[in-house]
Amino acid sequence: MKNELNEIEAIELFKKQACAWAQTYKNFCILDNNHIENAFGLQEIEFAIAVGSNSECLGNGENDFDKLKQFVDQYSGSTPLFGYLSYDLKNQLDKLSSQNPDSIEFASLYFFAPEHIILIDTHQQFMVLSEQAERIMQEIKATPIPPIMAEPITIKAKVSKEEYIQKVNQIKEHIIAGDVYELNYCVEFYAEQSTIDPLSTYYTLKELSPTPFACLLKHQDKYLISASPERFMKKSFNKLYSQPIKGTIRRASKDEEDEVLKSKLLGSEKEKAENLMIVDLVRNDLSKSCEVGTVEVEELYGIYSFKQVHQMISTVSGTIIDGLHPVDALSNAFPMGSMTGAPKLMAMKLIEQFEQTKRGLYSGAVGYFAPNEDFDFNVVIRSIQYNQSKKYVNFEVGSAITFDSVAEEEYEECLLKASAMLKALGAKLD
Repeated sequence: MKNELNEIEAIELFKKQACAWAQTYKNFCILDNNHIENAFGLQEIEFAIAVGSNSECLGNGENDFDKLKQFVDQYSGSTPLFGYLSYDLKNQLDKLSSQNPDSIEFASLYFFAPEHIILIDTHQQFMVLSEQAERIMQEIKATPIPPIMAEPITIKAKVSKEEYIQKVNQIKEHIIAGDVYELNYCVEFYAEQSTIDPLSTYYTLKELSPTPFACLLKHQDKYLISASPERFMKKSFNKLYSQPIKGTIRRASKDEEDEVLKSKLLGSEKEKAENLMIVDLVRNDLSKSCEVGTVEVEELYGIYSFKQVHQMISTVSGTIIDGLHPVDALSNAFPMGSMTGAPKLMAMKLIEQFEQTKRGLYSGAVGYFAPNEDFDFNVVIRSIQYNQSKKYVNFEVGSAITFDSVAEEEYEECLLKASAMLKALGAKLD
């Protein structure tokens, strides 16, 4: 079933009704581009919503990528698949472990073949993929948009500012010793015995921080509410693209000051050095999946502006090896270098040592496989996680630590990244 929506307002109304309609299902995945041009113009889908489950692939911590390959093969040529990869799949790719506590408890991996799919492309064409397409459209159009419901909660920091500064300085000792030259150190903010309305929180976060890789995902009693600005990897026919973000600066309310901040970010040798380190790592990751000599940096140090921040984004691409399974292309680069550091293996070992929370879905990826085995996955950052049964809410933020890092400034960057999540939750920081 095809139709056309000509007005942005009509599209946004339809999105809200569709999101409210999806809440009646145990499992759903909502992906939203928020009418924002992706870095380097690689967007194809404006909005996708997948609900219900005809079949599932659920990770249990062993051979999960092999299970996913079989699942993708099963539906190749027929049905799009939606789902996520958790950060701790790294333990199945290298000799790594995760002993830190996990209060959210997302499975290591989850994908599903949906009962119903709604797609809106960047030309405002929409499609309903369902055996009950007419009924689904009627249900959505009859769904009222619920009012924003938000009960104030109190968020605590797992690590104090003093502890954070101490750990950053310890990480810098490892950098001086040559163990790593960049490490992405993240900290958790959390609330116990707290109840939130995931849909209202998602709407508020979208309003505060519209981004091109936003998503709202539910698997049983667990939710991800995300305003991610970053793409992990995209496969389009025979090309792979990865778009790491490294480099952040706040927005200003006045245009003149805002332009000064953009120029400051582009001119920052520290930020460019961080970005370049990860670009080199991504080039190495892509080379495992691409034809020799095809990996190239299509854009270096691109500055892109979002509502809360300016970001430095680079685009790396390559021609995929003929016959390589799409899941192998993902696993060859997983987890993404922008959320680990370099060298990647040692950075991940040190992350487990210095962080106090198991990352779980944070630093993982959410996205889809198309029937032709193309795919697109984000990086799970700027995201709220919620275990409804345990009444546990958290989000994590981090930054890249290098030799030139100033601990106090890195802490302020973490608070800047946390600001939209705190506001979306209506939370005060204890």
